Amino acid sequence: MGKTMFAVFFGLGMVVGGASAAFALQAGGVEIGDLETGSVVGQPFKELDVDAQLFAIEIGNLKTWYPPVTVLDFKVRPGRPVLLKVTNNSAGEHGFLLTADENQAAPTVLTAKVVLKPGETKYIGIPTSDLFYATTGNTLIYKCHLHPAHVGGKLLMLK
Repeated sequence: MGKTMFAVFFGLGMVVGGASAAFALQAGGVEIGDLETGSVVGQPFKELDVDAQLFAIEIGNLKTWYPPVTVLDFKVRPGRPVLLKVTNNSAGEHGFLLTADENQAAPTVLTAKVVLKPGETKYIGIPTSDLFYATTGNTLIYKCHLHPAHVGGKLLMLK
């Protein structure tokens, strides 16, 4: 009888507390910061290897994120969080949006958004579990969310 009452009250507490399945999918969330002060799931950015460097550049009149395709091979890489370094090498302010699915707005979709001033660098830390469980495929899209005409790129994850 006591176990049944406990189960009923626990279930009622979960419903009233607003617990959802989204909590289980998000292990730590995306963290954006500087190399010295940033951390993701308890690991400081300065202790992690940078997995990919992305640059906002201008080629003539074309403004783009370079490289257009970045590949992360998780078969040869340990299970530590992913650390991306994004730098704005263009003359004006540039946005960076990294998302798993740009057509979906569910809270479980992986999204990182930052605005970079000219010459500014930011680091983006992503728990590996968030990359695999909160994405619909093996490809993430990165682009400038401030200027839709700018050219973006893709981050391909090999599992």
